Amino acid sequence: MSLLQRHVQGDWGDLTTEDFEANRLALREGFRLLSSYRISDGVKVWIITEADRSVTTVLLPEDY
Repeated sequence: MSLLQRHVQGDWGDLTTEDFEANRLALREGFRLLSSYRISDGVKVWIITEADRSVTTVLLPEDY
């Protein structure tokens, strides 16, 4: 399964409890969604979907 598929299905990867709860609230209230994953070489990847769901962005640490 791709990281984007995981993000869409609500498997938000390696989030803190606080970020996980923020995503749960975001689903109810229409806020931004965040996922965080580590890929095979240990690099962290973030996926962020904007509050209006119009754009989803994949970021590497050097992009942030």
